[in-house]
Amino acid sequence: MNFLRGVMGGQSAGPQHTEAETIQKLCDRVASSTLLDDRRNAVRALKSLSKKYRLEVGIQAMEHLIHVLQTDRADSEIIGYALDTLYNIISNDEEEEVEENSTRQSEDLGSQFTEIFIKQQENVTLLLSLLEEFDFHVRWPGVKLLTSLLKQLGPQVQQIILVSPMGVSRLMDLLADSREVIRNDGVLLLQALTRSNGAIQKIVAFENAFERLLDIITEEGNSDGGIVVEDCLILLQNLLKNNNSNQNFFKEGSYIQRMKPWFEVGDENSGWSAQKVTNLHLMLQLVRVLVSPTNPPGATSSCQKAMFQCGLLQQLCTILMATGVPADILTETINTVSEVIRGCQVNQDYFASVNAPSNPPRPAIVVLLMSMVNERQPFVLRCAVLYCFQCFLYKNQKGQGEIVSTLLPSTIDATGNSVSAGQLLCGGLFSTDSLSNWCAAVALAHALQENATQKEQLLRVQLATSIGNPPVSLLQQCTNILSQGSKIQTRVGLLMLLCTWLSNCPIAVTHFLHNSANVPFLTGQIAENLGEEEQLVQGLCALLLGISIYFNDNSLESYMKEKLKQLIEKRIGKENFIEKLGFISKHELYSRASQKPQPNFPSPEYMIFDHEFTKLVKELEGVITKAIYKSSEEDKKEEEVKKTLEQHDSIVTHYKNMIREQDLQLDELKQQISTLKCQNEQLQTAVTQQVSQIQQHKDQYNLLKVQLGKDNQHQASYNDGAQMNGIQPEEIGRLREEIEELKSNQELLQSQLAEKDSLIENLKSIQTSPGANEQSSVTASDRDSEQIAELKQELATLKSELNSQSLEITKLQTEKQELLQKTEAFVKSVPVPGESEAGIAAKTTDVEGRLSALLQETKELKNEIKALSEERTAIKEQLDSSNSTIAILQNERNKLEVDITDSKKEQDDLLVLLADQDQKIFSLKNKLKELGHPVEEEDELESGDQDDEDEENEDDSKDQGHIQL
Repeated sequence: MNFLRGVMGGQSAGPQHTEAETIQKLCDRVASSTLLDDRRNAVRALKSLSKKYRLEVGIQAMEHLIHVLQTDRADSEIIGYALDTLYNIISNDEEEEVEENSTRQSEDLGSQFTEIFIKQQENVTLLLSLLEEFDFHVRWPGVKLLTSLLKQLGPQVQQIILVSPMGVSRLMDLLADSREVIRNDGVLLLQALTRSNGAIQKIVAFENAFERLLDIITEEGNSDGGIVVEDCLILLQNLLKNNNSNQNFFKEGSYIQRMKPWFEVGDENSGWSAQKVTNLHLMLQLVRVLVSPTNPPGATSSCQKAMFQCGLLQQLCTILMATGVPADILTETINTVSEVIRGCQVNQDYFASVNAPSNPPRPAIVVLLMSMVNERQPFVLRCAVLYCFQCFLYKNQKGQGEIVSTLLPSTIDATGNSVSAGQLLCGGLFSTDSLSNWCAAVALAHALQENATQKEQLLRVQLATSIGNPPVSLLQQCTNILSQGSKIQTRVGLLMLLCTWLSNCPIAVTHFLHNSANVPFLTGQIAENLGEEEQLVQGLCALLLGISIYFNDNSLESYMKEKLKQLIEKRIGKENFIEKLGFISKHELYSRASQKPQPNFPSPEYMIFDHEFTKLVKELEGVITKAIYKSSEEDKKEEEVKKTLEQHDSIVTHYKNMIREQDLQLDELKQQISTLKCQNEQLQTAVTQQVSQIQQHKDQYNLLKVQLGKDNQHQASYNDGAQMNGIQPEEIGRLREEIEELKSNQELLQSQLAEKDSLIENLKSIQTSPGANEQSSVTASDRDSEQIAELKQELATLKSELNSQSLEITKLQTEKQELLQKTEAFVKSVPVPGESEAGIAAKTTDVEGRLSALLQETKELKNEIKALSEERTAIKEQLDSSNSTIAILQNERNKLEVDITDSKKEQDDLLVLLADQDQKIFSLKNKLKELGHPVEEEDELESGDQDDEDEENEDDSKDQGHIQL
């Protein structure tokens, strides 16, 4: 242990050989010791030496340490020492590398050891399995070691983890660890794992990473959290940036809604910590990742709508208008709002309605434009405001019209109390600051982008240059400033504005050419041989002149297409003109501006080209070149073709309008038809209701008539006793009629039964009659089957009639009971007040007489009902006997059919035997003839015929015998 103390004490120069020997001895102890304590102590000593003597320990001990990880997994302490030692060997911590010759050599050393470690893929798999251990002394150094491997050789380690079973899932469990140290280092590990690997990013996202990371950010206090929030946000950016699948998963999982609390910072004057600024900056960048213009349009649009619906855009606009926000956060917020509203009409409309909290309130657009044209504001802030204005006008014709309308005479505020967006743009366009000129020109050009209507409207704008002088048009003022020889940035901005204004707008071209000084100025600029700085201006002048030729409608005789071409050929030369035109796309800043819509420049002097203008140059450069080289005849032909196409388009437009009108008429007629149908249905329902109401009124009327008749009878009831407590003679008569009907039905049923009995007797006689031949029996059986079927049907009918009669009888009995009850109630009824006792007694006597008569009739009805029930019983018995008879006949018929079938079979067998016998006789005759014996054919035939007759007689007798049986 003395030599180990010397090593730990840092002995200088000479003892390096001793240190190497010490490391070798320690490695031998790790490899050969049988006791676990000895191996553990040796690994612990290697760990203490690994920071200072990284190269020696790495060369000699790495293999032994890996062997320890494989064999001693049961002891967490030795595993932890081994992992720490490997981490010290592989990592490139700057604090640990103070004594190394150079940082580059240190990095090379770490990558070399990493390459040795991952050469055997099983080592990485072993490390992943160790991460499943919950022991802190194993899991934490394992996380640090794997993170270091990923930092050294990320792509190779990522590929090994990707093909390892459940490799990524094991690492995702680190985020759920209750120990914050392991959880936080797990976030750093996943950062390194997901960097630039789309496949791993998708796996991590589908392993519920978004949910866990957002939970951690919420637990840590959102933007007020510490560095853990920063690490989580960086990991989220890794997962979402340039990964459309994960972006869609993030949106579909409703995670955008959970971003809103991040930006609830309010109006704070207490100061912003550096960590909070960093966190909020990363949060804004994360929003921009979801709505980046480089994403697929559909994905960006859906995220923009989700941000508006959940209130995230409103929260960002609140930060935008708040006070006390740091400049870099304000700049990034403006850029974020820009991309959230870009190309989304709903978001653009909302942004147009946002007002700054000032007195009086001003639109947010006006406040932002004031910052853009203010040369005292930071350069990055002015670029951000320009980008925001561009995004507000991108594919927003409504917004473009609102901006241009603020410049028109009818909408300018005469009191001068408020400044409009258009006035700010004009002020910036003609200020002394070249950057303000450029920004205002580009912003105004975006108000005209792909909008011919606003290009024509802008021609109406008049400017008062000085007191006493007549106003000049905005177009003329731009050309005046251009000809005054201002700074290059100002002239480039104005030329880009003019090129955008005149393209695809022949009226604007005519206005431009109407000023006789414009064309000579352009040709003079193009023809001069100036320095490199002026070449860009010459190219833009050539582009403007080319636009004036290509979009010229020949309405000005002095500046027709052909004359302008001749002018170019005489003063400039076609080749020289095309060469100057090509200076634009060859400029070094042109390609940079064409890459991204955002105007992102390191300094103001780089602010030359606009992204949308580069698209215009790419579109027009080729067509202008062709237009310059075209002859007059080709122009004429092209004009004729254009006219033909215009005529064709006008015809098509006319027919489209007609079809549109017809469609509108059809829609109106369909609506009228549907309306009439609805009215018809309503009227029909109303008629039905009225009919039902009329029927109800009729029923009520009839009921009232009946009741009135009852009342009249009631007055006379005490005189003649015709009604007894609601019982009328009509009811008794109706009962008698029903009884008569029942009697007639009974007689009809009896007659039908008699007919059926006679039919059954006939069938019996037919069955027993002897001497019937086979044909008659078959015919009889068929007829019997038909009659039996008819009998069955009639029996069913009779049964149903009997059931109905029984129901009617039951009904009569119930009615009889009701009559009796009513009679008894009447007897017990109270006499009418106001009458004398003698009258009451007389009426009582009369009622008793009538009651006795009713009781007599009831007795007779009972007797009749009893007789009917007896007759019904007799009919049932007759039906049962007829059913049994029918069953017997059916059985006998079946027997006959079987006998007939048997006799047919026997007859067929006899015919076959006869045929065989004839064949034998014929063969015997032939043999006799061949032997020379004479044969008498007739006799034989007669005898054969006689035999056949005998056989037939025998068959007939057999058949008759079968039938008799």
